[in-house]
Amino acid sequence: MASLKLEIMDKIVALMTAAFGFVAALAWNGAISQLMEDWLGTGEDQTMGLIIYAVIVTIVAVIAIVLISRAYGKIKIKEDAKEAAKK
Repeated sequence: MASLKLEIMDKIVALMTAAFGFVAALAWNGAISQLMEDWLGTGEDQTMGLIIYAVIVTIVAVIAIVLISRAYGKIKIKEDAKEAAKK
């Protein structure tokens, strides 16, 4: 039973991670794009702004993934310990 619970939690963590990355990118897309346009103008200079934008979104997503993974790891260790204690 615990393994099914862990499998379900594993899938939920994966979905949460993907959803967080997607929602964060959408939420910041307009604001950061406008900031880069204001800062760098339009045209060829905008490419550097898009690169900076991509780096920022990637950093935020990686931090969120690490935090979610750590929380899941702690839960998994507790569940494994409970399962081992039952045996």
